[in-house]
Amino acid sequence: MKKLKRSARLVEMTQYLLSRPHTLISLTAFADRYQSAKSSISEDLAIIKEVFEEEGIGQLQTLAGAAGGVRYIPRMPQEPAMEIIQGVCRELELPERVLPGGYLYMTDMLGQPGLLADVGRIFATAFADRRIDVVMTVETKGIPLAYATASCLNLPVVIVRRDNKVTEGSAVSINYVSGSNKRIQTMSLARRALKEQSRVLIIDDFMKAGGTVQGMMDLLHEFNATVAGVGVFVESGEVGTEERLLEDYVSLAKLTAVDMKTKQTTVVPGNYFTS
Repeated sequence: MKKLKRSARLVEMTQYLLSRPHTLISLTAFADRYQSAKSSISEDLAIIKEVFEEEGIGQLQTLAGAAGGVRYIPRMPQEPAMEIIQGVCRELELPERVLPGGYLYMTDMLGQPGLLADVGRIFATAFADRRIDVVMTVETKGIPLAYATASCLNLPVVIVRRDNKVTEGSAVSINYVSGSNKRIQTMSLARRALKEQSRVLIIDDFMKAGGTVQGMMDLLHEFNATVAGVGVFVESGEVGTEERLLEDYVSLAKLTAVDMKTKQTTVVPGNYFTS
C-alpha cells in the first residue's frame, strides 16, 4: 500500500490489529505494509498498546525474536462487562418476555450485532487463558453467540445438529436426556466437522439443568475431544444443585425467579461476576 502519514498509519494499524485478533503479525510485515522502518513501527505499536490497555480494548502482546511480532488479544474489563450485562438483565425482566415453562424470549436480543459483539468479547475474556481449538454450539439460537465468541478468539465454529444433514456426509449421533423435561432427544455432528483430540469451547444461549450441554460433552467423547470450557448466556437459577448436570461453567446472567401469574421475573448477573 502507499506510504501513509503517521496519523493515518496509526489509524490503519489499529484497524488491522482489531480485525485480526489472536494473530501473530511480525514487525517485518508491518514495515513492508507501510513502507516504514521497524523502529517507527515499534513506536506506533507502543502508542496503540497504551491506548488499548487504558481504554479496556484489549492487550497487545509483544513476542521478541526472529519469529516474534505482536498479537492483539481482545479483552473486556469487569466494570464495562457488568454494565452491559446489567442492561441485559433489565431487558430480560420485561413481562412480555416470559414464555410458558419459565423460558425467556431472547431471539431479538441475539440478533443485535452490537450486543453480540460485546457478549463475544466477554466470553473471549473469560476463556482467554485456555487453549482452545474450536467453538461449538447446538442449533439454532446459540449460533450467533458462538460466532461472536469465535470472532474474538479467531477460531472456527462447529454446529451440532438436531438431526443429520445429507449434505454434511457421515455423522456421529447420540441420544441424550433433556435436563429440563426429561425427554430423550438426538443430536449429531458430521465426522469431518471436528478433528479428533480438539479442545472445544461450548457456548449455549440458555441452560436449565444442563442436559443439552451434557449431550454435547458426551458427543465430544466420540471424537476423543476435550471440553476446554462451557459458556452460557443465561442460566436458570430455579434448578436445584442436585438437578444440575454440570458444575464447571461460566454464565453471564441468571434467571433467579419467574412468576407465571404476574409475569414478573428477576434476572441478575451470572457466576462470571461472582466467582
